[in-house]
Amino acid sequence: MPSKAAPEKKQTHPAVGAAPIQRRLSQSHRGSVTDARDDDQELGNMPTNYMGEHNFFGRQEDQLKLTDAELNEEHTRILTARNPQAAENIVRFSHKERMFKLIPHVDQLAVHFQLDSHLVHKESEEGKRQLMLDSEDVKIQEVEVTTSAAGPDGETSKEGDEDDDEKAKKITASSGKSKKLTNQFNFSERASQTYNNPSRDRETFVEQTPRASFADNVSQWSISDAYNEDFEHQQKAKEKEQKKLVVKKEDDRKKKFVAVDQHGVDDITKLSRSKSASLSLKIVERMINQNTFDAIAQDFKYWEDAADEYREQGGSLLPLWLFQYDMVKKLACTNLTWNSHYNDLFAVAFGSYDFLKQSRGMFVIYSLKNPSFPENIFPTDSGVMSLDFHPHYSNLLCCGFYDGSVAVYNIADENKQPKYHSTSRNGKHTDPVWQVSWQKDDLDNNLNFFSVSSDGRVVCWTLIKNDLTYTDVVQLKLEKPANQTEEGFPLISLGCGTCFDFNIQQDYLFIVGTEEGKIQKCSKSYNNQFLDTFDAHHMAVYAVRWNKFHPKVFASCSADWSVKIWDINYQEPLFVYDLGSPVGDVVWAPYSSTVFAACTADGKVYVFDLNVNKYEPLCEQMVVQKKRTKLTHITFNQHYPILLAGDDRGNVTSLKLSPNLRKRPKAKKGQEIIDGPEAEVAKLEKILSLIRDPDDVRNKSTAQQGATTAVSGAN
Repeated sequence: MPSKAAPEKKQTHPAVGAAPIQRRLSQSHRGSVTDARDDDQELGNMPTNYMGEHNFFGRQEDQLKLTDAELNEEHTRILTARNPQAAENIVRFSHKERMFKLIPHVDQLAVHFQLDSHLVHKESEEGKRQLMLDSEDVKIQEVEVTTSAAGPDGETSKEGDEDDDEKAKKITASSGKSKKLTNQFNFSERASQTYNNPSRDRETFVEQTPRASFADNVSQWSISDAYNEDFEHQQKAKEKEQKKLVVKKEDDRKKKFVAVDQHGVDDITKLSRSKSASLSLKIVERMINQNTFDAIAQDFKYWEDAADEYREQGGSLLPLWLFQYDMVKKLACTNLTWNSHYNDLFAVAFGSYDFLKQSRGMFVIYSLKNPSFPENIFPTDSGVMSLDFHPHYSNLLCCGFYDGSVAVYNIADENKQPKYHSTSRNGKHTDPVWQVSWQKDDLDNNLNFFSVSSDGRVVCWTLIKNDLTYTDVVQLKLEKPANQTEEGFPLISLGCGTCFDFNIQQDYLFIVGTEEGKIQKCSKSYNNQFLDTFDAHHMAVYAVRWNKFHPKVFASCSADWSVKIWDINYQEPLFVYDLGSPVGDVVWAPYSSTVFAACTADGKVYVFDLNVNKYEPLCEQMVVQKKRTKLTHITFNQHYPILLAGDDRGNVTSLKLSPNLRKRPKAKKGQEIIDGPEAEVAKLEKILSLIRDPDDVRNKSTAQQGATTAVSGAN
């Protein structure tokens, strides 16, 4: 309901000549000067001073006085949609084009009048007040009509009577019958009366149910017997259902192979089971793979990075084959090793480093001739953490498992079971076996290999006929701090071995890395003490490797992001490289004494050459295809210029080295290039002589002479 203001009360004393004067005054601003003069004539008896004082026409004293011709002149005004007051040349910044741009269209709308209205509910206080004011207005209008219709003497004219009658009729009609206010929600109320159905009752007579009283004494054993009987009935019912399901499955299988049973074994099945056919199928498979991976095979044989000619210190790695197997996608590559006799054959161990995710394990045999599928697959009950091929018998492979056991497999045998296996009866480890390595035969020509585990033991395993015997070589005892006093029964605490490596020239000498970050120099002849201890790293040592040519130099890598090069006669490292991520493995190249490679947890492979650059790697390349994939192990091929890198997703990537990573040093004029192990030793010794301190060399030479005499006496 529109809101209204309270009306002002009108004067009830009208004059006779007031009506024309009021009309003229209300229209005075619309007429011209001539009209005003006519009005002056009509008001001739009105004094002029009254006109000047009141100024009915609204003319100001300082207003310009115009003639009749100037007033009657017409001025044409053209109305357009363009607002002359609107701003032009408005410039705003465009974030899309990153520059200020001119706005072409400006709003030309000008608002001259605006009124905001609102509605009021009729039952509210404001609505009731408005209704009361409307009723008062109607009463006031009735009074004004009655007073204006009567003259000064109480006489009325005929015309006035007729007009007043019509107005009175309208007012009485409006006031006599009040206007009905409609509901604002447009609601109409309707009602109707329906017919009520009569209620009916139906009754029937039934026989009374028979009743019988039963009583018995209940005890705990009777309740237990009842439950056991019910449980036996349920178990029998389940067994019957299972038998029915088994019978149905067997029937379905018989239906599937009915045709084969009727016609006998087909020729394809016979062909696939024969040895000659399996060999032929392997040859066909390799031919197909050779055609499929022809481009990679060409790169493996002929590719040489042309960019190496224009860079002196730098190289690259070309990814070749990617070895994948669906059954090991959720397992990590825990070790890699090449076959000693076949240069294209290598073994990959799969397991899990996570203690809470230990389930199964596996190791597979791959060949570079068939990258699509493994040559042999050996599933295991526990994760395979380490393996090694025998240097002379290429079919023998020793493995170390997460449960602490070791085993020896014959990969040429069709039976996938191990030939030798350690148990808790014959001295198996109590913690995971992190590394195994074959060694020379003993005095009785028995095959033997060594293993290191987190239980602090380095064990020698000997193959005697059908038995696997063990001998504890070293126990990794932790040194007691100087402040600790021996009170009561002394407890021997053992360190956790993680890796080891045997010297190539002195086979009795080996080094062991521990989780405490130390490297122990050990000998097969001394079982109770270490020859020397190196405080190598701040975290666990993941790998230690002797140089392939120099008998006194070895490398180590750790979870503290570092790779260090050591001399066995010095306590301080010769070279330290920080790679910015945990280093999973380090390995020396078989073709040079100064080249080594390392892989890190961020998926990168680093290749160093001390002869070219002692401070930075020659190659730093990302190898993994997915983010958050960690490289775990790396190994060089003994014959081809390639290396393998395994990750924690079960993938193995083969990489080819560019010429700069495997080139020989340039010979000076008039000198010949000397090949062989002696030249490699001399090359590395020349580099190390620039770093060693002369005073330390003198002191170490005397200590070395005493150590060699002691070892020779022990032997």
